Amino acid sequence: MVTAIVAIMAAVALPTARFTMKREREAELRLDLRLMRNAIDDYKHLSDQGMIQVQVGTEGYPTSLDDLAKGVPIVGQLTKRKFLRRVPIDPMTGKAEWGLRSYQDEMDATTWGGQNVYDVYSLSQGTALDGTKYKDW
Repeated sequence: MVTAIVAIMAAVALPTARFTMKREREAELRLDLRLMRNAIDDYKHLSDQGMIQVQVGTEGYPTSLDDLAKGVPIVGQLTKRKFLRRVPIDPMTGKAEWGLRSYQDEMDATTWGGQNVYDVYSLSQGTALDGTKYKDW
C-alpha cells in the first residue's frame, strides 16, 4: 500500500517538475531578450546624441551583438562603454546564437539583412506554455 501511494505521488510530481523547469527557462529567455533589447536601445540613444561614432548604413544601431559586449569608444573619452557583460546563451537552444533583424528588414523577416542589429529573437522552434512560439517573443 505504501508503495502504491509513493508511486502515485511520483507520477504527480514528475509532470509538475517538467512544467516548472520549462517556466523557469521561459522566464530566463524573457529576461535575456529584455536585456539585449535594452542594450540595443541604449546604444541607439548614445549614437543619436553623437556620443558614439556611427557607421554609414547602420542607422545608429550596433553592427553585431558582440559590439554590445566588447564595448565601443565614447567620443572625446578614452574609455569604452559596454552595454552587456556577455552575449547571453539562449536558454531554449543552449547556444549563444540569436536571430537578428536589422532596421531595414521586415518585421517578420526570418533572415538577417546584416546592416545592423535592430532586434533580437530566439532561434528555438519550440512552443511556450502560453501557446506562442519562442521565436515570436
